[in-house]
Amino acid sequence: MYSNDYWKNRSTVRNYSSREIPQSILLDMLDKASHAPTTGNMQLYSVVITRDAEMKKKLAPAHFNQPTVTSAPVVLTFCADYNRFVKWCEASNASPGYNNFQSFMTAVLDTALFAQQFNTIAEQSGLGCCYLGTTTYNAPMISEILGLPTMVVPVTTITVGYPAEDIKVEGVGRLPIDAVCHSEKYNDYSVEKIKEIYKEKEQRDDSKRFVTENGKETLAQVFTDVRYTKDACEYFSKVYHDFILKQGF
Repeated sequence: MYSNDYWKNRSTVRNYSSREIPQSILLDMLDKASHAPTTGNMQLYSVVITRDAEMKKKLAPAHFNQPTVTSAPVVLTFCADYNRFVKWCEASNASPGYNNFQSFMTAVLDTALFAQQFNTIAEQSGLGCCYLGTTTYNAPMISEILGLPTMVVPVTTITVGYPAEDIKVEGVGRLPIDAVCHSEKYNDYSVEKIKEIYKEKEQRDDSKRFVTENGKETLAQVFTDVRYTKDACEYFSKVYHDFILKQGF
């Protein structure tokens, strides 16, 4: 049983030891993760396991060459997958009609639940994980490298390995829980409330460092002007949207 302090102090791990993860252990964790909730028990996901060093080098540019991609023992690409289910329907005298946005979102939710369940199980087993939000940015590149067929779209990537011994894992700042919970109906935020709930995040040493390093006035400007700019969001939105259509949704 894990204490409340464990969950509040958990953190992303990007640096790993050279210790390999046995395939049997990895598959056992993925098997356990597959019991996560899923729409209609359809399990509309697949995961591509990458161990080969050359394959990780090929994937790295798709994730903007984050070092964790090539240094991790295992890279897991979680994909929304209707390919398998559609083929089962067609082989069973059933007519699937899943080439639409609703079906795509159903598969995305299944995939996200599966990936997070794996992340939790891996961390409880003493492994460290790093979620890569870059997967949706360069989905066409990832798809080509991994040979994804029609009706399969990459959603997220997790690098996983045993944490390096010299890495001190510390908790990261989170908004107070009353900032994200609403009773009965959504209670919109006043300017005063916004300032209150973001105050602790803004006062963290790492947040202040981000502001200084990027020459900005506020932490919010680091997000809007540097990390997730309007131009970048619009560009990668079109890339992912067009790719989703290409894949048959």
